Formats: sequence, structure tokens, C-alpha cells
Amino acid sequence: MLDEGVRNLSWSLQAQGYAARSARYNAGTAALLETALMKGEGRLSETGALVVNTGKYTGRSPKDKHIVSEPSTQAEIWWEGNRAMTPSNFETLKTDMLAYLGDRDVEVQDLVCGADPANAVGIRLIAEFTWHALFLRHMLRRPSQAELQTYVPDFTIINLPGFLADPERHGTRSETVVALSFEQKLVLIAGTEYSGENKKSAFTILNHLYPSRGILPMHCSANHALHDPRDTALFFGLSGTGKTTLSADPTRKLIGDDEHGWSDGGVFNFEGGCYAKTIRLSQQSEPDIWGAVHSFGTVLENVVMDDQSRTLLLDDDTITENTRAAYPLDHLKNASSTSRGGEPRHIFLLTCDAFGVTPPVAKLSPVEARALFLLGFTSKVAGTERGVGKPEPTFSTCFGAPFLTRDPAVYADLFEAKLEHSGAQVWLVNTGWSGGGVETGKRMPITVTRSLLGAAIDGSLEAGEFKTDQVWGVQIPCDGPAEARPYLDPYENWQDKSAFELAAVELRSRIEPKLAEMGLSFPLSKISQARRVDVFEVERA
Repeated sequence: MLDEGVRNLSWSLQAQGYAARSARYNAGTAALLETALMKGEGRLSETGALVVNTGKYTGRSPKDKHIVSEPSTQAEIWWEGNRAMTPSNFETLKTDMLAYLGDRDVEVQDLVCGADPANAVGIRLIAEFTWHALFLRHMLRRPSQAELQTYVPDFTIINLPGFLADPERHGTRSETVVALSFEQKLVLIAGTEYSGENKKSAFTILNHLYPSRGILPMHCSANHALHDPRDTALFFGLSGTGKTTLSADPTRKLIGDDEHGWSDGGVFNFEGGCYAKTIRLSQQSEPDIWGAVHSFGTVLENVVMDDQSRTLLLDDDTITENTRAAYPLDHLKNASSTSRGGEPRHIFLLTCDAFGVTPPVAKLSPVEARALFLLGFTSKVAGTERGVGKPEPTFSTCFGAPFLTRDPAVYADLFEAKLEHSGAQVWLVNTGWSGGGVETGKRMPITVTRSLLGAAIDGSLEAGEFKTDQVWGVQIPCDGPAEARPYLDPYENWQDKSAFELAAVELRSRIEPKLAEMGLSFPLSKISQARRVDVFEVERA
């Protein structure tokens, strides 16, 4: 069956060589929601959201992700951070999955990544599950009917959760696989129902394509001032560290909540929707996200719902901590209509410190910012990946290691060059624990973080005095908004000072080896001093 949304028949599945029993092209939200319910893929909430269960896997499977080792791209791939798959194994996997596809009715969505038209990338999804098509239709950008007439996919994602990979036959680690071939412009996903694999596959593609165009791909959220797109701020961080929450500021316009590009023309969103964590979501603290979660057609993953009333039980983590909502940007009142902004004036590196010794905010020099960007220190928050049950200290270089295809230095060099050109001020922000670690402390209050971000953006924080943090060696404010003052110096916020020292030692023991691998030292002030000496020597010479 052919939906009216498709005119370019030369790019039908048959023309691509991906024959299915039947295919529906570019169905809208209502039609996809109706079909998903008829197929029993989910249930309807009282407000018209689709509630689905992702089954065995409630998070991404980064260890099951593969990039095909191909002559045209082999030298470009960061193999230390990516698992290789041979071309022959990929061909066998592709052949077997296409045979499986031939007996299935599928949804096809022709979508776009990138709000910058000059650098947009067409992503076609072929989905066994109707709700996956609805999910990615929310998450990526939807071409107009006129644009669909000339639409040509740059990459295709085939997602068949019911197909199980065979490690011996396909060269995979398990029955789950995400395999990407840059030569064939094809992603194969199988053995997992978790829909986040779809959007992160698209992000991985852009992480590879954009650096050669001088565009920095970023795992960050972004917003700008209500009436001035030039006043843009970025929020880097892993899932669960606050990107979505902190960028959804009612006093500013949201550009996007997860993935962006930084070109010479400014910042642009890759996506057309948001993928927000919903566990313990508060209507009072986050009214816009709350409203979007309760909107018609929103996809809710692993959210618990009352069987009788169909009300959402957002505090219930019975299934997973990683409960999620996928919805279009236009579900938010403060979303930017263009999904674009100017070069950032402020950049916030969000870290969820499980040790509880990192300051709530610190001002970074460009040298320190590059080091922390490469370090990517944070904690994996429960549920975002398989097997993560509680916060675990981790390092994700460039705040997005699972999605990088090139050597991290490529992205760090671009980051440094963009900083120099824009003059943006970079801040380290701890959204993790304070007054103690995971067992004894408390999570940093969102009101404190919001107040400090506001003070940084309006310039009042930078105008005050600073002192050196005793753990990181970075500059922390001596004063700030009233609600934040008790938290500004992490040491003073711990009742047990000896326990603070032990936690600081533990943090240093994790960070120093990582920095040493990059030829850097700890605390970060030593890096800054070393760079200043180098510059002075060059200028004197």
C-alpha cells in the first residue's frame, strides 16, 4: 500500500532492493497511533499518549554496536571506541534480515536530520514496529508534502526487533545488533525493541559526516533568549544529567534537547522532537515537559500506568528508572520555530558527580574546557544502558563516546577552534550529589542549578569574585544567588570533612590516569599554568 505522502517512486523500497510484504509510507501521528493500538503494541493513556513496553531491553546496547570495516572509511574510524564488523558478516546479516523483511508489513518514514537546510541529511526508517515509526517521526524532522516529492534518503535504517542475530553466523556479540555501513549508507538494527537505538544511529551518522564540513556535532541541548537568537547557550552531558530539564527554561526559547551542530552560521538542532526522562517528573518543577508527556500521540516507554483510570504513575520505577517520553518540539510552548541560534555565548558542561565533591558551578579557561570536554567525566544514571542499576562514575569523551566514529581529538580540536572564534564562556556544572556521595549525600536541587545558570547567563556570576576549588583547581564563585550560596563550596557543604577528603582522593584516583593518557595533569589549574608558560615562551621567542 502506498500512502499519498510519497511521490518519488524511484525511492520506494522495491527500488532500494528492500522488498517487504507491504509498506506504508509516511503515515501521520493519528494513523500510526491507531495501527499500533490495533496491533497490540501499546496502550492508550487517559490523555491519548501511547504507552509501550520495550521488553527485555530498557536501555541502549552500546556493546552490540558495530561499524563495518570498509576501505573507504577504515582509516577514519576510531577503532578504540568502536567494534568492527567485517563486510562479509554485514552482507550475511543484511541478506538474512531482508529475507525476514519479505514476510513483514512495515512502516516507512522519510525524515531529515538537521535544521540547517544546507547540511540536512535524509534518514529513511523501515520499521517492523509501528510505534518505532511514530517514535522516530516525533524525534527527527518531518519534510513537508512538497519536500517529499523530491525526497532522496542519504541513509536508511532497517529496524527489525523480531530478528535475532546469530553471533557465529553474523559476527555479532549477541542476538542484539546495531551495524552501520558507511559505504552502503545503511544501518541494520535487530534483537532489541528499545527505540533509542534509532535516534542514536542517526546521531552516529552525523558525528561522522559533519567534522569534514567544519561542523562540530554535539551531544548537548541548546536554548536562546526569548527575543535574541544570538544569545545562545549549550548544555553538554550524558543522558540523565539534566540536558532536557535545564534547557527547557520558560524564560528562554528551546532550540533542542539532545543533539546539535555548531557551524560557522551558529547552532542548529539535528532533531524535531524531545526524548525526555519521565521518572519522578514534577508538574510544578517542569510544567512544559509534563504537558508534553500528557499530550496526544506522545510515545511513553516503560512508564507505569494505572490499569483502570489510565493515569500515568510517573514515580513508579517498577520497570526501569529509564522511563522516557518522545514528543515533537511543537508540544512545548517555548520551542524555537526555527530550531536554530547564533554562536553560543555560554557553554555548560554537565557532570553528574556521584562522589559529591564537584562544585555546583565553576568558571573554566579555554584550556580547562578542552580538557574537561575530552575527559567527559560524569556518572551513568540508572537505566540508560543495559546493566546500569545505580549511578556509576564514568568517562565519556566529548560527552558522547558511544556515538563518536572519529578520534576524539578531531571533535576536541573543532571544539577548541569554535571556542576561540566565538569567545564563549565555558562552565562546569555538577547536577549530581552534594554534601556526600550517592549513599550519604543528596542530589543537587534543580532550583539551585537553575539559579546558577541564570546568574551565569545574565553576567552577574562572572562579575563577582572567584576562588580556587581545592579538588579540581578551577575557579568557583565566592557568592551567588541566595538559594545557591550554601552549595557553592563543596567542602563546606559536607558535615564530615574527613569523608570529603576520602571522596576527593577517590575522585583524583579515577581522573588522574585518564588525564595522563591525554598528556594532561590534575588539578586542571596545572594544565592552565603549563599552557600559559608555553604561550609566554612562544611570544618571548
